[in-house]
Amino acid sequence: MSQSRTSPEIDRLISLLAKMPGLGPRSARRAALDLIKKRDQLMRPLSEALRAAADNIKTCTTCGNIDAQNPCYICAAPNRDKTVICVVQDVGDLWAMERAAAFRGQYHVLGGTLSALDGIRPEDLNIASLIDRARGEGISEIILAMNATVDGQTTAHYITDQLEGTEVNISRLAHGVPVGGELDYLDDGTISAALKSRRPF
Repeated sequence: MSQSRTSPEIDRLISLLAKMPGLGPRSARRAALDLIKKRDQLMRPLSEALRAAADNIKTCTTCGNIDAQNPCYICAAPNRDKTVICVVQDVGDLWAMERAAAFRGQYHVLGGTLSALDGIRPEDLNIASLIDRARGEGISEIILAMNATVDGQTTAHYITDQLEGTEVNISRLAHGVPVGGELDYLDDGTISAALKSRRPF
């Protein structure tokens, strides 16, 4: 058995970095080496930022976003449309929507999707709180911004069924040809979705 030629501190740093999504052992070693080489410019500020995030970041009890305040800055903002909720699977999806700067309403983070294969049931997600919000806050529209996967669409259908009988309008993001996309490079499912979502020109 070969012995490590690095110190326990470096081994631990590499081991923790390797647990990050998209970083395997080799990438983690490169990242660790870069951090060590730039300890004053990068490692120490990163360490302080991680500590501050660990101490201060919390989950918004209204929508499920993460922020340093509760309710989060989006739920607390007076200029957001309080009558429309965009439902997303994860916080990363919420961030993507905010980057686009095209939506000015409220959000609701489910925390994943229903999945029989993975044993994820409705009670494992923030679905009940979404239904409560839809029924009790003067909500006029729920936008289902789910990923175009089997689990994403299953979750969207389940939520739609749960909202049956309410006055809330339910819509979903259009699926189809992306801006700048060329038909020759698109998969069959995307072309099919684009045809079904066609509209007058």
